[in-house]
Amino acid sequence: MPHDVALMARALRLARLGLYTTHPNPRVGCVIVKNGEIVGQGWHYQAGQAHAERIALQQAGDKAKGSSVYVTLEPCSHYGRTPPCADALIEAGVARVVAAMTDPNPLVSGAGLQKLQAAGIQVESGLLQTQAEALNPGFVKRMRSGLPWVRCKMAMSLDGRTAMANGESKWITGEAARQDVHKLRARSDAIMTGIGTVLADDPGLNVRLPKAALPGVLSEEDIPAPKAVVLDSRLRMPPAARLLSLSGETLVLTCLQDSPAMSGAEVITVAQKDRRIDLQAALQLLASKDINEVMLECGATLAGSMLQQGLVDELIVYMAPHLMGDAARGLLSMPAIKNMRDRIALQFQDVRQVGDDLRLTLTPQIN
Repeated sequence: MPHDVALMARALRLARLGLYTTHPNPRVGCVIVKNGEIVGQGWHYQAGQAHAERIALQQAGDKAKGSSVYVTLEPCSHYGRTPPCADALIEAGVARVVAAMTDPNPLVSGAGLQKLQAAGIQVESGLLQTQAEALNPGFVKRMRSGLPWVRCKMAMSLDGRTAMANGESKWITGEAARQDVHKLRARSDAIMTGIGTVLADDPGLNVRLPKAALPGVLSEEDIPAPKAVVLDSRLRMPPAARLLSLSGETLVLTCLQDSPAMSGAEVITVAQKDRRIDLQAALQLLASKDINEVMLECGATLAGSMLQQGLVDELIVYMAPHLMGDAARGLLSMPAIKNMRDRIALQFQDVRQVGDDLRLTLTPQIN
């Protein structure tokens, strides 16, 4: 029904208001309708706080009885930090529940919808499912595969260069593009880089935006502080590195056994492969820490390795309208690809102008 689509789209817009604050929980929105009137709506704001369904039910009050509920994710049926939303819907006496998608969490995975159906509530699922999954790519992937969603950010000139031969790279892109990068950081649970980038650039990898620039963030205290993750196989992290003095949490992943403690960071030994950190093992470790979305901000070698190993889910490339010449450093470093059939094929998902620059969004093409 057309009105079903419109109401689920409204629930998705509400869910998006939690884009920067809900992790590690999924972003969820809910709309409650009775006799053609919206009587309650809400979104999940932060882990540990009320879920979208309970906020909408509280707003609806007695009007929830006999209503239709549109929710972007199957209502939970288990006790976590909050009681099950399926129970709350049953107690409120709703007549119908439309979910955009079933919950990929094995603790739920259809059980919430089954519970509602057993209580005599009409249940439907799958309306705008693609859009709902796109809102929570990391949560969905972590629940289904045990790996986080990896978003690789790169900035380059029109001729594919990332820095001058002497390493100078500030700034390739303009202010608008750099602000856009901070929004990508804000939606990420972790930002990953390599020790080479730390030694060369001493990055902060934090979010430097006011809450007004992040829709849905209600307080300056809630501005996200994603974890910084440094791949440092030989533990060369300088004691004076900026990442060790900022307020956010820093993880240093290394291949060394019995690694010494490091002030300002947690040092974790991970498996190695070819005398380097096993990148898939590193991502599995992050997923085990409830990290849904990883933003990769790194040099040409690590980015190339992640792409070549099929560990990148999405590329965000900012292209600046200038030329830097042959002596400047290239975008990626990876072993030579000799045959056309071995190319890493990509699909454009979005192309838009951000300030003076272009932002290209691409995903690896699955054959």
